Amino acid sequence: MTVVDDTGAPVPIPDRVRRIVSIVPSLTETVAVTAPDLLVGATDWCTHPAGLDVPRVRGTKNPDLERIAELRPDVVLGNTEENRPADVEAMRAAGIAVWMTEIRTVDEALASLRRMLAEACRVPPPGWLDEASAAWSDGTPGEPRSAVIPIWRRPWMVVGRDTFTGDVLSRLGVSNVYAGHADRYPKIPLGELNASGADLVVLPDEPYRFTADDGPESFPGIDVALVNGRHLTWYGPSLVGAPAALARELAAARRY
Repeated sequence: MTVVDDTGAPVPIPDRVRRIVSIVPSLTETVAVTAPDLLVGATDWCTHPAGLDVPRVRGTKNPDLERIAELRPDVVLGNTEENRPADVEAMRAAGIAVWMTEIRTVDEALASLRRMLAEACRVPPPGWLDEASAAWSDGTPGEPRSAVIPIWRRPWMVVGRDTFTGDVLSRLGVSNVYAGHADRYPKIPLGELNASGADLVVLPDEPYRFTADDGPESFPGIDVALVNGRHLTWYGPSLVGAPAALARELAAARRY
């Protein structure tokens, strides 16, 4: 049976899926929590659930395509932001079914995961997905803040337009100063970040691991919130607890 993924690409999926390889940490956790017996491969960056014991296929940007083929997946799960088109095309050319997700908002995440599980994985929607929908529907935005959201330093890179992270924060009352930037992840000199007019800096612990001792010192006179990067950037079971956890971390913002 052929179904259509988030990008509009046709993907041949068997009536019963027995073997799944995921090359996106969020999607790995999604499958591992929902239907663990189906997961037969994941990237080195797939750290959740804790103790995940499956063959590894290198990273999201450099997957081991030969190893993936050896695992004989019924479907490989990917994402347009995480994975390179060349790798996706190579797998498809080798006869491997690849289902691509495209997620830039919380609503897109909830809808995409529900469809992926039903059509690409052939499993019923899990209860945690309904819990996640309820958690994001019931949330009350916190105090309005304007923020810069660095994701890297040396050079400094921040969240720009049209991102899942930006949508997550906007639902919690935090507007992104660079939401109108032409780039989705622009490189901005530190002086410009400090002069942007933001009253908050949100520092996640991934992809760059910002800590109390590495990052806040660059923003004197501005409140800094150190947040769990998984809650800020992952879509999957972490969506259930993300609103409450991020709200607490944002409320604890202070000057360092």
